[in-house]
Amino acid sequence: MLKHKTYRQRVFIYFFSAFLLFFFAVLVFQYSREKQYKEGRLDNTLNNTAEFTSRYIHHNNLDNKENLSNSENFRQLDSILYMFSEPQIRITVINKSGKVLYDSFVKDNFKMDNHLLRPEVQGSLSKGYGHYIRNSKTTGQNFYYYAKNYNDYFVRCAVIYNPEIRDFLKAQRVFLFFMFFIFLFMWLLLYLVTGRLGKYITKLRDFAIHAGKNENIDTSLDLFDSEFDDIHRQIVKIYNQLRDAKDKLSVDEERLYSHLYALNEGVGFFTSEKEKILTNSHFIQYINFISESSTISAVAIFKMDVFKELIKKIDNYLVPEVQINSQNFPQEQITIFRNERYFRIQGIVFEDKSFEILITDVTKPEKRRLLKQQLTSNISHEMKTPLSSIRGYLETILNNKDFPEDKQKYFIKRAYEQSERMTNMLHDVALLNNIEDSEESFSIRTVKLRSLVNTVIENLSSMLDNKRIKVNLEINENVVVSGNDNLLSSVFQNLIGNTINYAGEDLTISIVQYLEDEKFYYFSYSDNGKGIPEEHLGRIFERFYRIDEGRSRITGGTGLGLSIVKNAILLHKGEISVRNKKGGGLEFLFSLSKRM
Repeated sequence: MLKHKTYRQRVFIYFFSAFLLFFFAVLVFQYSREKQYKEGRLDNTLNNTAEFTSRYIHHNNLDNKENLSNSENFRQLDSILYMFSEPQIRITVINKSGKVLYDSFVKDNFKMDNHLLRPEVQGSLSKGYGHYIRNSKTTGQNFYYYAKNYNDYFVRCAVIYNPEIRDFLKAQRVFLFFMFFIFLFMWLLLYLVTGRLGKYITKLRDFAIHAGKNENIDTSLDLFDSEFDDIHRQIVKIYNQLRDAKDKLSVDEERLYSHLYALNEGVGFFTSEKEKILTNSHFIQYINFISESSTISAVAIFKMDVFKELIKKIDNYLVPEVQINSQNFPQEQITIFRNERYFRIQGIVFEDKSFEILITDVTKPEKRRLLKQQLTSNISHEMKTPLSSIRGYLETILNNKDFPEDKQKYFIKRAYEQSERMTNMLHDVALLNNIEDSEESFSIRTVKLRSLVNTVIENLSSMLDNKRIKVNLEINENVVVSGNDNLLSSVFQNLIGNTINYAGEDLTISIVQYLEDEKFYYFSYSDNGKGIPEEHLGRIFERFYRIDEGRSRITGGTGLGLSIVKNAILLHKGEISVRNKKGGGLEFLFSLSKRM
């Protein structure tokens, strides 16, 4: 609301609000102080009564253990009531357990409720004394209570809270009239001062508006009778200097900003004193992610432990004795791994000792490099067995001229099987690489999933029949996904193939679509076979991971089937997990996106 008002109005409102706040603060403070003073006087009177009563109790030995549990002897206190100038003072003695031993207003005090939880008594427990205004449950009258805590008992004094006491406790209002007069005076003074100030500010504003629009500026602005004249002349001088510089820099500045914010890298420029010059949004985002903290300050990078190695290297170039070659700026680089992501951090120091820090997310190429390195090692290891077998079979045939023909055929058949295994392995490796490196190379079209799965089942029907395995398919004819039919076929072919090879005989496979939302279909693939030990569940999607090495060799498995399944599911924007079923067997839960 204030932004639509004039400067004069805003200044007046700000100062007036501040004074109004001060005015009410003083008013409340003075009112409270006077009220506390009145309450203090009344408390002092009641405190004197309590002290007199306590001395009487002690003098007459009423504070021994026996008397403090029996209220009969405390009736002696009736004899001191005539000594008080205020006849309406009520005196109550309460022991530490809350039992009322004496009450000057109530004769049958032994019938009174326990008073330990009365507000004034609770107050005296914490600070030695307490006071409270409330209605008495015993007499039905309103009292101003004052309770004081002694070693073995409480003495409570009270006066009836009548109009006389209420008037006594009220603060006087003369001060209010005085403050109101001050308030009117300050209002008038602020009105006059802000009026004069507003006039000069309006003239300067009009001057600045014309300057901002590059219009002709009236340098004869009538401010010579005020302190704003110096400001006016300096603005004119600075404006003339900056206008030329702005024209020269505006084009380059716009180009630089557009480039920085279009980059996927985080870029930050800093002075030699490590003050921020310029950063883009990716810079803040990356340092927050790497440091696992939340900050909006780019200079926080210099306090983060994870960047200390790079900052230390940059500091070596910022000392005065080091000269920077303008033809070859010093560059330093480190690589950081955080939360499954890799970042390359580069520092470049310029001739004036300012420097740039560049943060690049290299997760994808770095992971790809590590995976290919691991894959190469695994392939080399996996190829040794079939190659050694083929070589052994062929050497046996070649070195034994009189080798029986049936044995030769057997060895050639085994060599062929091993070559088939190598072919399958190379096919699976190529397929995995294509999924990870060239996702765009797979053609995407509309696929009717039930029809596709039926085709896979028909292709594997002979193997299923040999193991007496039945397939229960519960996927609706209308289930259509956007994807690559070859990859989707490989998903179900590998899952069914695993059941055939490893789960046993006389089984039932269930393929069920159990849920659907706006974006995904959700499926369950399960069998009632052997299952796998729990310790292997977390690793079965790894490349070349085998639960039983010997059994895998016999069946000819490549160890890549479930890796292909997982990567194919991920390419289709889905997720996959695995678990052992309670009744036996294995269950895969996965989703497929309706639209890629």
